[in-house]
Amino acid sequence: MKNYQGFFSKASILLLVFLAGCKGGYNGQLLGELNRPRWNPITPYGMVFIPSGVLHIGPSDQDVNYSYQARAKQVSIVGFYMDDTEITNNEYRQFINYVRDSVAHKILGHVESTDDGEVIDWKKDIDWGNKGKGGEGESSLEEIYLPKEERVWGQKELDLRKLKYDYEWFDYKAASLTKNRGKSRTSFIRKESCYVYPDTLVWVRDFTYSYNEPMTRNYFHHPAFDDYPVVGVTWHQATAFCYWRTRLWMDYRTPRGEPLMDIFRLPTEHEWEYAARGGKKLAPYPWGGPYVRNTKGCILANFKPGRGNYPEDGGFYTVRADAYWPNDYGLYCMAGNVAEWTSSAFYENSYSFIHDLNPDIRYDAEKNEPEAMKRKVIRGGSWKDIGYYIETGTRHWEYADSAKSYIGFRCITTFLGRDITDN
Repeated sequence: MKNYQGFFSKASILLLVFLAGCKGGYNGQLLGELNRPRWNPITPYGMVFIPSGVLHIGPSDQDVNYSYQARAKQVSIVGFYMDDTEITNNEYRQFINYVRDSVAHKILGHVESTDDGEVIDWKKDIDWGNKGKGGEGESSLEEIYLPKEERVWGQKELDLRKLKYDYEWFDYKAASLTKNRGKSRTSFIRKESCYVYPDTLVWVRDFTYSYNEPMTRNYFHHPAFDDYPVVGVTWHQATAFCYWRTRLWMDYRTPRGEPLMDIFRLPTEHEWEYAARGGKKLAPYPWGGPYVRNTKGCILANFKPGRGNYPEDGGFYTVRADAYWPNDYGLYCMAGNVAEWTSSAFYENSYSFIHDLNPDIRYDAEKNEPEAMKRKVIRGGSWKDIGYYIETGTRHWEYADSAKSYIGFRCITTFLGRDITDN
């Protein structure tokens, strides 16, 4: 029977080729567009696939604050790819260097005029020793550095105020509203500009009467911390990183005629929780639970054990982004190390009205709006938090424009198709 099936399958293919080769390519048959690119989904480097499934959201343990912010509910989550670790200092530094180089290219006049406007000529080299000798079209790169009066011991450092990333996006939610029908497409194009360098002063600002200056001086710069999670980034900076990463991917694949994936973005809080549980329903921790130690007494995450024995778990502040065992989806540090930004706006009663199909609550507050409207959900707890905050079902929040020494992020991108195993 299998041989007959193979015969008929081959015959069908030959018939399709014959029909496609007839006059007009279709021979009067409905075959669909024939010149479509092939789609072979690949897993982006550093990401893992999370299959579609059902998530039972709500508290995994006692609601110690009696806040009633996480009521039990069943939701369905579509599959996606997720970074297996938090974005590290070295990965974020690639973003910083891209912005730095783009600023330098513009100063040196390495731009070309096209039908789409001015674009940077990335093929030209940057002469970082350029002092503006007066050649035609030549400018000095001195303006990208701190002025002499702001230097310590005369050390030449980048002026971080020059490092801004401009990006734009289309507001699909606004465009979908009935009241906005008929409006010009330009009405829904949002343009943003964001300083990209992490706030390294968070190590001092977050803790009073505590000596953490060495972390401010070294954490983002020193190679010892290359594989540690980046911190000191606001929600806006994390979002800008996602758009830059999308553009980086597009600029590589588009000239080759390769189909694009969906955009890179921050996860919704329920995508994050679904991934954190690792396929274990109602599990209080990514490894299952109910304890934060294994049978040998070893602590399973980087948090604040006991009454504040910070080094007991093997780290004092943050640890490597791939420290400890991953959960069953292959994700590291979904509990502890650093809390993580999500795309979701924070409302205490959101579980009461969210949809059960890919729940998502977003609100991009303007600068002049009340502070309460600028809250974003963070998940996972951090190196400075007690065990309750590293549980998979615990919700917390921070203001979108705040940077902390204990908040980082990771990216996801929606899987296009049913399942990665479909061939």
